Amino acid sequence: MAEAKKGSMGFWSCTALVVGNMVGSGVFLLPSSLAAFGGLSLFGWLVSSTGAVILAFTFARLARLNPGAGGPYAYTRDGFGSFAGYLCAWTYWKAAWIGNAAIAVTLVGYLRVFIPALADPLLMVATAIGAIWLCTLINLRGITAFALVQNCLTALKLIPLLLVGVLGWFHFNPDYLTIPAPSELPNMGYAQAIATTAALTLWSFIGLESATVPADDVRDPKKTIPRATLFGTLAAAAVYILSITAVQGLMPPEVLAKSTSPFADAARVLMGDWGYYLVAGGAVIACLGALNGWVLLQGQIPVAPARDGLFPESLGKLNKRGAPANGLLSSGLLVTALVMVDGHGELVEVFNVIILLGTMTGVVPYAFCTAALLQMLAVKPEAFSPRSRPQVLTIGCLGFLYSLWALYGTGQQAMFWGFLVFMAGIPMYTWRQYRNRLQGLPLAAGD
Repeated sequence: MAEAKKGSMGFWSCTALVVGNMVGSGVFLLPSSLAAFGGLSLFGWLVSSTGAVILAFTFARLARLNPGAGGPYAYTRDGFGSFAGYLCAWTYWKAAWIGNAAIAVTLVGYLRVFIPALADPLLMVATAIGAIWLCTLINLRGITAFALVQNCLTALKLIPLLLVGVLGWFHFNPDYLTIPAPSELPNMGYAQAIATTAALTLWSFIGLESATVPADDVRDPKKTIPRATLFGTLAAAAVYILSITAVQGLMPPEVLAKSTSPFADAARVLMGDWGYYLVAGGAVIACLGALNGWVLLQGQIPVAPARDGLFPESLGKLNKRGAPANGLLSSGLLVTALVMVDGHGELVEVFNVIILLGTMTGVVPYAFCTAALLQMLAVKPEAFSPRSRPQVLTIGCLGFLYSLWALYGTGQQAMFWGFLVFMAGIPMYTWRQYRNRLQGLPLAAGD
């Protein structure tokens, strides 16, 4: 098995991975989702941003304790053993390739602005599959090629967001962002409205842990990963609040709620048709950057559990460029199959699919990891300095409670489907344990 090239990713490449995976297709549709809540959405942003920063601190602390590859899987395994670690990895892996199928189709939806023929279902599916395999080929060339492409895409995707965010404030109408009367809310009171907006905006922060997964390829991971995680989360939060709030102040709520391309429509108000096309192009780049980053993760996530005997061994093997080729190819085939089965919906329908399963399956690893931090503090207090223990306890408790609240906020339907995805992984764990017993291997590495 070839060894991965050590230290290919520095601070900026890790930050580009974090920001690139968070700032994806969803940000371009969120203003429409939040329009009905008016100024209450600012409270939702406050809650979700605070929760995201707490989670970022959690992963920063965990990365210092275990700077090795594996991310959420490794932290959960260290805290609770192999079975919990396996369930975390299984759910996280599913979140990656389920989300990638939806992101790929959404990318094609934005491309329709430039190529109307992509409205044809067959062409749409073919183009989405092409985007998946383009990103897979980039990742097969190794972490250096990935980092180069991701750095460029992240810089390019932020340009239209910041442009609309900055220019929008010069034309901001505060009347569009007032707090609506309770009777104007969609069958809920203020408390539930804030919870709903916080759950919607939380989707924008899924991926904040991305730099922890390919830790073997990071220079000085004990320092680089925590810094990139915190800086990337704060940078993304600033971009979100600046740009999305500006869009909400440019268009009447009733118009914004019906828009399927709110950022592009806002850019048309500010800059005319060329602004519309600029932002549509930015949305394509944002989707491609998110897809590229999550393709990296869907190949990297199985590596550590495969080496521990919990996933098929082939998923842990690296090619001569240090890329997990089998993991990338098998995940690519799974995403391709999903696109072929479910790639015929409208853009907003696809976005709802991402919100439905993506948030729930993405938050489960957060709950595992915050609980694992508390577990490590309980059983290995010597790993923490006496001065840091109260801080770690506070961060762990708040992060775990926030994760549970976020799971609750995703709704009954998301919890139902997410629970099925979660439980569907148990048979493979049992089968792997059976195989390990026959081969005389430890039944659960790390226990």
